[in-house]
Amino acid sequence: MAKKETNLEKIQRLCTDQKHIRNIATSAHIHHGKTALTDNLLAASGYMAAKNAGDLEEGMATWQHGDEQERLMTVDSANVSMVHDFQDEEYLINLIDTPGHVDFGGNVTRAMRAIDGTIVLVCASEGIMPQTETVIKQAIRERVKPVLFINKVDRLIKELKLTPEAMQARLVKIINDFNILLSQIAEPEFRKIWQVDVNNGSVAFGSARDNWALSVPFMQKKGISFKDVLNIYNLNEDERKEWCWKNAPLFEVLLDMVIKHLPSPLEAQKYRIPKIWHGDIETEFGKNLVNCNPEGKMAFVITRIVIDPRSGKEVCAGRLFSGKVKNGQEVYLNLAKQKQKVQQVLIYNGIKPEQMEELPCGNVLAIAGITGEAGETVTIEPETPFEEMKHIFEPVITKSISVPKPQDLPKLIDVLKKVAKEDPSIKVQINEETGENLISGMGELHLEIIENRIKTEKGVDVITSSPIVVYRETVDKPSEVGEGKSPNKHNLFFIKIEPLEPGVYEAIKNAEISEGRIKKKDEPLWNKLNELGISNEEARQYRSVYKGCAFLDKTKGEVHIQEVIELVLDAFEQVVDAGPIAREPCIKLKASLVDIKLHEDAIHRGPAQVYPAVRDSVRAAMATAKPVLYEPMQTMMFEGPLQFMGEMTKLIQSKRGQLIDVNQNAIDCVIKAKLPVAEMIGLASDLRSATEGRGNFNMVDQAFEKMPSSVQEGVVRQIRTRKGLAENE
Repeated sequence: MAKKETNLEKIQRLCTDQKHIRNIATSAHIHHGKTALTDNLLAASGYMAAKNAGDLEEGMATWQHGDEQERLMTVDSANVSMVHDFQDEEYLINLIDTPGHVDFGGNVTRAMRAIDGTIVLVCASEGIMPQTETVIKQAIRERVKPVLFINKVDRLIKELKLTPEAMQARLVKIINDFNILLSQIAEPEFRKIWQVDVNNGSVAFGSARDNWALSVPFMQKKGISFKDVLNIYNLNEDERKEWCWKNAPLFEVLLDMVIKHLPSPLEAQKYRIPKIWHGDIETEFGKNLVNCNPEGKMAFVITRIVIDPRSGKEVCAGRLFSGKVKNGQEVYLNLAKQKQKVQQVLIYNGIKPEQMEELPCGNVLAIAGITGEAGETVTIEPETPFEEMKHIFEPVITKSISVPKPQDLPKLIDVLKKVAKEDPSIKVQINEETGENLISGMGELHLEIIENRIKTEKGVDVITSSPIVVYRETVDKPSEVGEGKSPNKHNLFFIKIEPLEPGVYEAIKNAEISEGRIKKKDEPLWNKLNELGISNEEARQYRSVYKGCAFLDKTKGEVHIQEVIELVLDAFEQVVDAGPIAREPCIKLKASLVDIKLHEDAIHRGPAQVYPAVRDSVRAAMATAKPVLYEPMQTMMFEGPLQFMGEMTKLIQSKRGQLIDVNQNAIDCVIKAKLPVAEMIGLASDLRSATEGRGNFNMVDQAFEKMPSSVQEGVVRQIRTRKGLAENE
């Protein structure tokens, strides 16, 4: 009798057949059931006991950290792989379970680079929530195709006790809302073809906790009606579980939907590569990427770094878009600009990484032995790197972090560097001279989790300050021309600063314009700028786009400009990183180099001469253009019982909040409001007090807006005092 193939053997066989691979993620608002769903898929593939799937005590296999189990929420993305049979063929499903809390949205952005399709979960009773919108935006930005799973239908049956007609109306509304969202966010060519439809099976509904799901094609195939499912809630728990596994198992319905409606790497890379890789598609390397060619040159993008707690070694998870990756292979890291050697190639078997000799493109996998950043493009020789992964929200809360014992400082610096690698949406500033180190995150919870992990998992006792808010500096009107003279008095730089056009800023923010230095003819950039109303001449003067600011070279006939332009851009970036008002980062600036006088001899125009002169010129110009501070604002959705509406409104207004919209029904109310982040520290506990613990809030959007001038002076003084800046510095 033939020996039965193990799961790992199946994965090893299928990973070479790109047509039978699906790279997917689960994405949703917090607590809409992603991890319980992943558990059920793992249980169905034999990786865990069916009775533990979705169980908060025994299950939740992808929660690898104590704080996830404690808080009952996913903090880190987790990779899992499994095999599924569909119409007598086997398919390899590489799945990434992502977090739902907005503070950990960076994990979702990075996961989207590695996958081609996503199951968006929506709670049947809560409907489309703010974070649902955000995850759809993150998917569409990377051209990742969504399908819809309406989860927690059991709540409509058990808690809300809705009639079948009312349930149907609720489900139809969610599907319509989902499609409206898609049509607003998706690019024109995907707007129609990515709409979900009950009849073709791109929508499923069910309960991940109770392990059942239905879709119209499945119901037709199995002869099951919705009424059959309603009846299972009259059975005891064991009978119910048994009925679900036998008649409407969640894994079968969902993975059938994934295989039928989400693309293989061969299909997806044809339309995804032109969006996420801006090299020349017509080159051999470009064609290999578009066609997911295993015989082509290797191209691997790191999307996540896990540091092994035992060995301290880095494992880089990501997506292989072209070629093969082999043990012992020498590779080139395009951002780090260095060669390194692959020591191990790993594929996921369930949640466990297993060693392989080599793996072909089209797979989500991991490699050990190289040390890179998330977003790094790993190739054989220097190539155009993939587009930078843009996070939808920026870090807006900062804490100073230090150690009680000075001898632990080197250990803290080492740990902070690792933390920044594992979670790139945490920004770390290390000042080895003063010993002050800053960590910036998406919110209070984000920093609390990181701080807790440094103490418990990394074993470093730390002290942190109370939260500090990060501001932005910009100008309100065009400046006069600022003059900067080099220390040796031989070089002069004349720079003008003005606000960047809103359309251009939005295009940079939405990744329609790539950040970076512009080296040569850049037709796509020029065309985009022309579209936005920028003249042809000015579009060709763009030299750099950096952190939402632009630098233009408007000089004419300067012989030596090419020799110093890189230094000029370095110095401009230094000012963007720390502006003149309070050394906060700058946004929405357009700097134009209008004239330049350089010494004939190159030795007299090195970095030591150019940097201070350009910085002085930019700062002098900004001083004449009414420099202003922008503060981070968050649009929040507050929910609570109707009787607390007055208290909630009062709380929002006490925090400089602006009411945008108020909706109420017989029992509760929803308030949409915009609040400054500076006033939101401690908001969760204030809201609990105001609503006797029954109110909650979610973030909808985030933006930087001009701070009221009445508040600005005091804030600037506070920041300068904190940073130890002299009044006239």
